[in-house]
Amino acid sequence: MTPPTKTLPFPEFIGLLALLMATVAYSVDAMLPLLTPISEELAQGSMAQAQQVITVFMIGLGTGTFIMGPLSDRLGRKTVILCGIVLYMIAAAIAATSQDITMLLVARFLQGFGAAAPRVVSQALVRDLYSGRMMARVVSFSMTVFTLVPAIAPFMGAELGALFGWRAIFWSFMAFGTVSGLWLLLRQPETLSAENRRPLAIAPLWLALKTVLGHSLVRLYLLALTFVFTTMLCWISGVAAIFEQSFDRTAQFPAWFAFVAILSAPASLINARLVVKVGMRRMVAIALTWQIAISVIALIGFQYPLGDWGFELFILFMLMQFFSIGFLIGNLNALVLEPMGHVAGMAASVVGGFSTVISALLAATAATFMNGTPVPLAVSSLLCLVLASACMIWARQLRAD
Repeated sequence: MTPPTKTLPFPEFIGLLALLMATVAYSVDAMLPLLTPISEELAQGSMAQAQQVITVFMIGLGTGTFIMGPLSDRLGRKTVILCGIVLYMIAAAIAATSQDITMLLVARFLQGFGAAAPRVVSQALVRDLYSGRMMARVVSFSMTVFTLVPAIAPFMGAELGALFGWRAIFWSFMAFGTVSGLWLLLRQPETLSAENRRPLAIAPLWLALKTVLGHSLVRLYLLALTFVFTTMLCWISGVAAIFEQSFDRTAQFPAWFAFVAILSAPASLINARLVVKVGMRRMVAIALTWQIAISVIALIGFQYPLGDWGFELFILFMLMQFFSIGFLIGNLNALVLEPMGHVAGMAASVVGGFSTVISALLAATAATFMNGTPVPLAVSSLLCLVLASACMIWARQLRAD
């Protein structure tokens, strides 16, 4: 297949795409080592309030996901991505100068809303330029680069916080946006020509929403996906406090988080090989059963004084949870969208927006019960996994009828 003409050289395009996709991961993971100083300065020591800088960002991200795709169909890919990046940077500046937790959370919501543009519309860039196996190759290469971000972002957050204070991370977000925005502006041509643009209309999005939520199987798969996302967000927002309050290992957190992220990264590749033989539904069932069993074992273990072994158990629990998610999110997304071929693009926006917003709200609720020990996190994870499994069982019964 001949490469498209309206784009950068292949390696440069991969680099730009990976950077745009990494906006969300960097904006979340780099914050994790800084929740404690934020809670001490702005939230009277409340880690539950500090953790909302993660969940509120995700609510903004999910809300923006509904809007950015249709906007880019009307205004063009570059315009929408650049406007999103500008909003992301303005919000970062507001967050950096916030004097109370309310202003910080408002800024984080706006930051997440802006970050939805590079997250969603970057995928439209790929669809505009590539198809078939070449498109899969582009996404695979960019995801390989992207997986490095969760490993290095906590280190960057910790180092910037140690050198300049927690507010420095928001200035780094502005630098990040400047680099990605200028790279896109100066180097990447617009990929959606004027004659291919579509009027902005609410009706197709409303139709997609009704179609997704009106299909009983899709609704159950979407709920299962939402509960799995909630588990992941509970971990991301709560894990740093556990390192500090339960194990007194705050300084080691970035290294351990990177260790878990790197070991978990191959899960998606393994899933890609197995799912063709095993099937999506069975892969999801196996992964959920495995996660539930691990959660029960960990929860029982945390009830006993384990000394230093308590930390090893927690790391193993964390690794198994993150690794298993690689077998769940992709398959559940595919199951949700499988019957939606006639409205696939809009359905993807609905699925991404709905699952992100609802899971963030559920994770924010769970955060109010966190106390810096592994037990509430294990209980929250177990509850969400059981609910996701119940949805899959219900869906299997519907398919059998």
